[in-house]
This record gives sequence, C-alpha cells and structure tokens, in this order.
Amino acid sequence: MDTDELWAAIDDQRRRTADLLETLTPEEWAHPSLCDGWSVRDVAAHLTLQQQHLTDVVRFVVRHPSLLRCVTLNRTIHHSAKLQAKLPTDEIIRRIRASIGSRRHNAFVSERETLTDILVHGQDIALPLGLDLEMPATAAAEAATRLWQTRGTWLSMVFRPLPLEGHRLTATDADWSVGEGIEVAGPIGALLLLLTGRTALADRLSGPLPVW
Repeated sequence: MDTDELWAAIDDQRRRTADLLETLTPEEWAHPSLCDGWSVRDVAAHLTLQQQHLTDVVRFVVRHPSLLRCVTLNRTIHHSAKLQAKLPTDEIIRRIRASIGSRRHNAFVSERETLTDILVHGQDIALPLGLDLEMPATAAAEAATRLWQTRGTWLSMVFRPLPLEGHRLTATDADWSVGEGIEVAGPIGALLLLLTGRTALADRLSGPLPVW
C-alpha cells in the first residue's frame, strides 16, 4: 500500500470504530477488552492518542507527572490510556472522529504502526462484546507484514511475545504468507491478532499452533 492507501485505510477503520463506539451502552464501555487490565473505555481512550508528536508528549507529561513513575513502555501506555479515559464518552468518540483526515502519527513510529493500532484495538473492543467490526483483508495484510518485519525490535515490545519462529503463516483470504516451517493458516485478521500476541481468534486457524 502506498501512503495515500495507508491513510485511507486508517481513516476507514477510525470511522468504523467510532460508529461502533456510538452504539455501546455504559456497561459495554466498562467491559474488559482483550488487553489485560484494560476496559473498552481505556482502549477507546488510547485511540485518541495516535497523533502525539514529541511536543505533545511533553505537554501530556507536564499535565500528568505521574507518568514519570512508569518504568516501562507498556506501563506508560497503559497509564496514559487510563488518564485519557477520564474524558466523557462523547469526547472520546469526537476525538477519534476528529482524527479522520489527519496524517499525523505518534513520534518515533510510522503510519504503519498507526494502521496496526486502529485495526487491532478495534478488535480489542469488539470481540469481547461479541460484536463484529470489519477489518479489510488488504489493510490487515499490510499491518501483518509490518509486524513480521519488526519482530524482535523495540516496536514489538508492546506485544505479548509468541514463539512464531519455525512456523509459516498463510492467509486464506488474502495473498499473504510469511515464515518457514509448520504452516498455520486462516483469515488474515486472525493471523494479525496472533502476531500481536492475541489468541482470541485462534479457533479460526488451522495447523499446529505455537505453544504459549
């Protein structure tokens, strides 16, 4: 996907996610997401923080100095989401919608990380609620390729590590395959979640799965 296609896919998924959030009840907003210790509200609030340049990060820390006590990247991300989750529901949705059309992304990452973020976190919200949130195969394949290429780097530190070496991942609904070894096949969306350490759609995959 070229830059225009990437941002179109990001905007499309932001729109789908905001539409879904607008349908949720207060109980669903408080429901646990796929992320351990994160509610649906926390995940949605995190999605309002996808456009933080370095100066935005500094301002956020100045407003919330408790972030300085976080000793790992994951704790910092989690705590910032909890802080942002104090926003009213309507404001969280408004901020996600307001990001549609913007090409800003967080400091030190690329637009491909933004694509992965919106695709995967949308499923973190939808799946535990038993809801369907479409994830276009082309966009999911792009995100999955990026995850495969950056495994073992600092960009992968935010994901639960799964032992995927020695496996060949093959999509059944897209022209996508990576790795060598034992084949694990299924929808690209399920493989994308697997690459981020999420096993919620493992029942849609065939072949001997990695032991985690």
